[in-house]
Amino acid sequence: MALKLWKNCRAATMQADAQQPYGLIEGAALVVEGERLHWVGAERDLPDELRARCSEVHDAGGALVTPGLIDCHTHLVYGGDRAQEFELRLQGASYEEIARRGGGIASTVQATRAAGAQALTAQSEVRLRALLAEGVTTLEIKSGYGLALEHERKALQVARALGRSRRVDVRTTFLGAHALPPEFAGAADAYVDEVLGMMSQLHGEGLVDAVDAFCERIAFSTAQVGRVFEAARQLGLPVKLHAEQLSDSGGAQLAARFGALSCDHLEWLSEEGAAAMAAAGTVAVLLPGAFYFLRETRVPPVELLRRHGVPIAVSTDCNPGSSPCTSLLLMLNMACTLFRLTPEEALAGVTRQAARALGLADRGVLAAGARADFVLWDVQQPAQLAYAFGANPCIATVFRGALR
Repeated sequence: MALKLWKNCRAATMQADAQQPYGLIEGAALVVEGERLHWVGAERDLPDELRARCSEVHDAGGALVTPGLIDCHTHLVYGGDRAQEFELRLQGASYEEIARRGGGIASTVQATRAAGAQALTAQSEVRLRALLAEGVTTLEIKSGYGLALEHERKALQVARALGRSRRVDVRTTFLGAHALPPEFAGAADAYVDEVLGMMSQLHGEGLVDAVDAFCERIAFSTAQVGRVFEAARQLGLPVKLHAEQLSDSGGAQLAARFGALSCDHLEWLSEEGAAAMAAAGTVAVLLPGAFYFLRETRVPPVELLRRHGVPIAVSTDCNPGSSPCTSLLLMLNMACTLFRLTPEEALAGVTRQAARALGLADRGVLAAGARADFVLWDVQQPAQLAYAFGANPCIATVFRGALR
């Protein structure tokens, strides 16, 4: 197979065991074979025999190269918007108050159900294009705004189609246990029965890569989520959880018992929850956009996560109610300024650790054998990606070995 050489760059490999910060290699070169990286290192160390086999040579012009960015928690497919609720919150209403009045997730469910697949695709594609422009090569898209079989199916089918049409790897997550739909008001356990049926059906149709749930006092209890996770385990599906966003519900411990890929939000995470996540290898996904947009004041316990050695990922949480954000680069800055992550931790959080949060071992670093997903940036230092907000220094994105 023909080889492609990318030379004259500085490679932030983001390998965990690297001796240099960011795994940075000066004067780097990357050799691509098909959809994989064949060789990564200093260009001076590139074997002559390998260089001679490269039929295509690209000069990166001194650009910084990082792994392709990974947005590991999004609700990107939805109908309508919730700008009116944004105004209500600024007038003093809380997120929970709006939800209890029938707003919040319920209002997006109504808009998503009303939208046809074509309209839903068109609206979601606008958001996706913004993410891709910043070097995103893999993202997760959750369902959870349909809350009935035909509408959950529609959302997941749109998510799959977006991945095929826009040359990005989309991982789909079934979030049927997101909220209680109006037709099941006061009957949460009966709705969980419905969720289990939907999960089995949609998994059988090849539409589900993972299962998520919202464990919170305005959503589902640990007992109800436990039923969902047990059913997911029987189907061989990995799980993740919206946990400890508004209160400490013990969701992190529950998720860890099921070997969850990730627990997300975590503002109210306890010492016990962090220890359980560490023992299970569960990734903490921090969502600074939601923290900022909801004007939260309780910061996720980053020092606790560090002390227990819990991997930390960062994501946009792109959704209409609490994080209408389509900039993963902005999340790098917010993770540093609001949560006090280091720029290196933040960049790892949208590359290596984000891949881990999706259960993907073949990407998130620049190394031989990894997927050839990488981004060229017009910056000198990796920290500049987290430093400047409102800027997009992306020069080019390589997806599965080819320029996108």
